[in-house]
Amino acid sequence: MPKLYEYLGLIIFFYSNEHEPIHVHGQCDGRESKAEFFLEEGEIVEIRITEVKGSRPLMGKDLQNFKKVVDVYAGDIVQKWVDYFVYHRSIRPETITRKLL
Repeated sequence: MPKLYEYLGLIIFFYSNEHEPIHVHGQCDGRESKAEFFLEEGEIVEIRITEVKGSRPLMGKDLQNFKKVVDVYAGDIVQKWVDYFVYHRSIRPETITRKLL
């Protein structure tokens, strides 16, 4: 389970056996949601936040923080997906220490 980011107690990660569309999971306090990235001609055209089957979804401030991380780091997340799942490169996790606006 490659961890990408940690932000205010929220963990953003891939499961090791993921599938398309490109997506990441956000987990905090036993709750989990995912963000799916839809691309056209290599550009992100939509990011859709969805629930994870069998998990309670992120709510309130945790959900807002997940959306912020996904919006700010969208391009980096897609690149990390390609690096990990296409090129089989390891991913170095990052702790985000500055407040995202």
